[in-house]
Amino acid sequence: MDALPTVVPERGLPSSVTVYEVGPRDGLQAEQGILDAATKAALIGRLGAAGLTAIEATAFVSPKWIPQLADAAEVFARLDPAAGIRYPVLVPNLRGLERAVAAGAREIAVFASATETFARKNLNRGARDVLAQLAPVLAEAGRTGVAVRGYVSMCFGDPWEGRVPFARVVETVTWLLDHGCGRVSLGDTVGTGTPGHVRGLIDALGAAGVEPSSLAGHFHDTYGQALANVHAALQAGVAEFDSSVSGLGGCPYAASATGNLATEDLVWMLHGLGYDTGVDLTALVRTSTWISDRLRRPNASRAATALSRRAGAGMTAN
Repeated sequence: MDALPTVVPERGLPSSVTVYEVGPRDGLQAEQGILDAATKAALIGRLGAAGLTAIEATAFVSPKWIPQLADAAEVFARLDPAAGIRYPVLVPNLRGLERAVAAGAREIAVFASATETFARKNLNRGARDVLAQLAPVLAEAGRTGVAVRGYVSMCFGDPWEGRVPFARVVETVTWLLDHGCGRVSLGDTVGTGTPGHVRGLIDALGAAGVEPSSLAGHFHDTYGQALANVHAALQAGVAEFDSSVSGLGGCPYAASATGNLATEDLVWMLHGLGYDTGVDLTALVRTSTWISDRLRRPNASRAATALSRRAGAGMTAN
């Protein structure tokens, strides 16, 4: 039997979808094991060879806070850039931007929080102070032609504050878009969102003038809702989704945040909906098995686990 889902397109969905791979950054930063730069660069190369065209490579952050990514410049130097593949990097401040540009990055991501408590626990400052710190970063990126993507954490629920009012998310998202972010990813950091909640937030953003084309979805699978939330966002017109190979990672500052949505699971669903993602699922699963073995952790992707069992010895790591 072919390792392919039955294709049944659904009317009314976006014509194309981007899979935005965050495993090498958001995934590895939350893993206990620390990989060497060569292995990280090899992971990025394998993901590109599997057909992923947006791969968040690393983060230029303080090693004190995220030691897993202390070798950001070395990882970026080891990349063998391929045509048509983007390698954005995360930066927290102006110093991070300077380091990223010096390393050769031409696309960055910045992050903010929709809640006050998480902002203070994550960045040791209030939510509005975080935005104030990002203002010169976005201004400099715009001046030098560096593309910027924004993340907003805790869009659907916060372990300290509970449910997050739509208005707080709308305020943060619109600020980022107004200050130069080309797209903003809505983060379900602790995975409490459900499809109706997702649709409600996107509708609230739409009422504030934010088009779905300016949004992406970043869903964690803590309560098993990630794919359902992707589908709800697709139905609302969102066409870019973050995912992590093998479901790597979580959030180091929110203990209840389990792994990201696995890229293999997302690609399986998108292929079933008739999307041509350009991703070779067999090659992706091999990469998923390989990185899980390197980290000595179980593979969190259900699709990868099922496909590996089906393929038997032919799907072992190499």
